[in-house]
Amino acid sequence: MLRISTAQPPSRNPACSRRADTAICLLLVSLWIALWTLQNNAFARERPNVIFFLSDDHRADLLGCAGHPVLKTPVIDRLAQNGVRFQNMFVTTSICAASRATLFTGMFERTHKFTFRTPPLARNLTDVSYPRLLKDAGYRTGFVGKFGVNIPRAEREKMFDFFSPTNRNPYFKKQPNGRTRHITELAGDRAIGFLRAQSSGQPFCLSVSFHAAHAEDSDKVNHFPWPRAVEHLYQQTELPEPRLSDPQIFARQPEFLRKSMNRQRWFWRWDTRQKYQRNLRGYYRMISGLDLVMGRVLDTLSELGMSDNTVIIFSGDNGYYAGERGFAGKWSHYEESLRVPLVIFDPRLEKAQRGKVCQALALNVDIAPTITALAGLTPSEHQGQSLLPLLSAPAPKSWRQDFFCEHLFDHMAIPKWEGVHEQRWVYARYFQQQPTFEFLHDLQADPDQVQNLATDANYAAELTRLQKRCDELRTRYGGIYTPQNFPTVNRR
Repeated sequence: MLRISTAQPPSRNPACSRRADTAICLLLVSLWIALWTLQNNAFARERPNVIFFLSDDHRADLLGCAGHPVLKTPVIDRLAQNGVRFQNMFVTTSICAASRATLFTGMFERTHKFTFRTPPLARNLTDVSYPRLLKDAGYRTGFVGKFGVNIPRAEREKMFDFFSPTNRNPYFKKQPNGRTRHITELAGDRAIGFLRAQSSGQPFCLSVSFHAAHAEDSDKVNHFPWPRAVEHLYQQTELPEPRLSDPQIFARQPEFLRKSMNRQRWFWRWDTRQKYQRNLRGYYRMISGLDLVMGRVLDTLSELGMSDNTVIIFSGDNGYYAGERGFAGKWSHYEESLRVPLVIFDPRLEKAQRGKVCQALALNVDIAPTITALAGLTPSEHQGQSLLPLLSAPAPKSWRQDFFCEHLFDHMAIPKWEGVHEQRWVYARYFQQQPTFEFLHDLQADPDQVQNLATDANYAAELTRLQKRCDELRTRYGGIYTPQNFPTVNRR
C-alpha cells in the first residue's frame, strides 16, 4: 500500500509545501479516478448488455423452431438453435396492457392493478421495474416501439435514457422523402440508432416492442398490413384450416363466451374462407417481418463488436386465436390465449447447453427478475423468478408447479376470470357469471381442452383442490376482485 507522510520537513518553504501537498492530492485523486474507472469498466464487461424483443398477439406455436409447417422465422430460429427455447411459457393475463405492466414490474395483474381504463401504474411499481433498476445500476436504458402502459412522464424518464415510442393506425408512416415505412421497420431503425450511440464501457438494456402482429382493428378490410419486404412470402401457399374449427367445439362453449368479443371479432377476420386465407397470410407476413427486422438489429450488434456480451430475449405479450374454437383475439383461459413464445440467447452459454428446449413453467412475470439478475440485482418485490438457472441446468424440485392466471379488464364483452394452470390440470372460474361458471381440463387426456370436467363427479376431488389453490394464490397476489380494490376510469 502506498503511504504518504504528512510530517513537514522543518526547512521546507511553507508556500512550496502547500504547492507540493496540492500536487500530491491531485495525483492521489487522479490515481483513484483511474482505478475506479478500470474497476467499473471491468464490472461493466462482466454485466452483459440486454436486448428484449417483444411481439404482439403471438402464440407459442407460431415459430419455425416450434415446428410450424408454414411460418418462416429464421432469425428467431437461430436464436433458439444457439440458446434455449421455453416450451411452457405463459402470460398470466392475456391482454397487452396488463401483460406489459407485468413484464416491466415482475408482478401479477392482481398486484399491479393496471390494464385498459385503469389509473396509471403507481410510482412504487415503476421504481422496481427492470428499466428503472438497471438505469439506477449504471445501465443505459432504451425503449423503442409499442409502450402500452400508462406511466407518468416524470416516472418514465427515471426508467429510460432513450424513449422512442411508435403508434400504429396507420402501420405505414409517411417519411420526409414522401415515401412510407412500416412501423416494424421504423422500430428497427430506432433500435439500430440506439446501438450506434452506445459508448464503450457502459452496459445497456434495450427493449424493442413491436406492434406486429397485432391487427389494425380500425380497418375491417386490410386487418394485417405487412411490410413490403415480406410481400413475396406465402403467396402460393394454401394455408390449412385452423385446428379445433369444428362448429361443435364452438357450440359447446357457454353462452357468455359464444357472445363475447372472441366471437365478435371472428366475424371480422375468419368467418369466410377468402377472409381467412387473406388475413392469415397477412398475419404470418407480419411475424416474418418482425423476424427480418430483428435480424437487422442483431447484424448491427455484431458489426459493432457487441454480440459476444449481449443477451437476447424474445417473447410475446399474449397468445392469439386465429379461428381456433371459432374465436378471434385472446382474453380467455385456453392454451391459444395464454401460451406464448420465449427464447433466450446468452452468448456465454456453454455449447453443450445450446439448442435446449426447457419444459419448466415460465411466465411473463419472470422476465423482469431475469433481466435484473443479468445485471446482478435481486429485487425482493418481484413476484416471478429469474430464468437464468434454467439455461444451464434442469429445473430444481422447488421450481413452480403451477401458476395463477386471470383477466380483470372491465369490458362488457370480455368476461372476467381467474384460475390455476398446472402442467396437467387447468382450472378457471368466470366469477361474474350468475352462477359462477367453472372449467376443469385434464391436459394429459385432453390437450386441446375440448372437455370440461368441472361438473363431472369423477373429478370432484381435483376440482376442490384447484378451487382452494386458486383462492390461496388470489389472496397472495391481491385478494378478491371488487370494483373498489381494482378501480377503473371511464367505466362502461
